[in-house]
Amino acid sequence: MSTLVERNRLIVENLPLVGYLAAETHARATHIPREDLAAVGALALVTAADAFDASLGVPFGAYARRRILGAFADEMRSMDWASRGIRRRIKETVAVSDTLAAALGRAPSVAEIATAMATSEQEVIEALADAARSVSSLDDGRELDLVADMPLPEESAVLAERRAVLEHAVAALPERMQLIIRAVYIEERPVKDIAAELGVSHSAVSQQRSEAVRLLRDAMERYFHENGEPPITSRVSATVRDAFFERIAATGGDLMARAFGRHAFIS
Repeated sequence: MSTLVERNRLIVENLPLVGYLAAETHARATHIPREDLAAVGALALVTAADAFDASLGVPFGAYARRRILGAFADEMRSMDWASRGIRRRIKETVAVSDTLAAALGRAPSVAEIATAMATSEQEVIEALADAARSVSSLDDGRELDLVADMPLPEESAVLAERRAVLEHAVAALPERMQLIIRAVYIEERPVKDIAAELGVSHSAVSQQRSEAVRLLRDAMERYFHENGEPPITSRVSATVRDAFFERIAATGGDLMARAFGRHAFIS
């Protein structure tokens, strides 16, 4: 980007696209919280603005959409709990179910599927439940045609404020969580490489990333919540969460100091 002002303008003008894509994706993959998608998408938008090269002739909106959808795909893959064995069982069970449905002219019963597969009814029930939880695909290209509406001036101010809170919150994350968030969403490094560098498992990195996203959501809720105690989604201890809020308060200016200071809310 040629100037910081231009970079920030692109972020503010295209933040509505993050919300729209998050809503569309959540409608097809309801097992992923919409707030998690929005947080991931906002980070992807910032990195898109940082990397954008207008001289290539690609509109920023189209470029950002691809980056955001790519981040959503990574998020969905990181939350894909199913092992190869489970996926094989899901595929086989669904295939048998579809074959029986075509032959019988109706949906087969669990007992009929179990008999056809020479397995127990409980295993069929579990496989069908797992199938319902399976991660949806983002390969559908319709999202690439979405257009970001230009926000009104007052909306732009709110969106810029949300971006500022998010940036301070990322900087205030516990050291390892911040490293993982920046590596995954800013440096776009594979999770397996991050895990190898940290000397931990792939699942440990995914768990830390998910908890970091929940902390970021807590920060947004706390700052913009109007009445009473804001909801908490993170699972860290109250001590860790309060220290996170205190770091935001210390670096974010008067407004964030009031929102995140130790006495902002009385438990």
